[in-house]
Amino acid sequence: MKAKHRKTLTVIFAEPVNGNIEWEKIETLFIALGCRVIEGAGSSVTFERDGIRAYFHRPHPAKAALRYRIKDARDFLIKLGEKP
Repeated sequence: MKAKHRKTLTVIFAEPVNGNIEWEKIETLFIALGCRVIEGAGSSVTFERDGIRAYFHRPHPAKAALRYRIKDARDFLIKLGEKP
């Protein structure tokens, strides 16, 4: 994992939850952690690793992920055993 991925991981676990993270950075982190990307219809996307799946909708038209997406990403990372 590169330094930029560690930084994103740290921001995801920060309190209070930062709702100003670009969604692309979160996707890049998931991919760097070995997640498989499964494209769905429209803006839906699924990330899967070791049989654990998380379902998201990419934000549009804005690029920033909202707080609930950050919390969902955090929950997925915890299930994967990833922490900063």
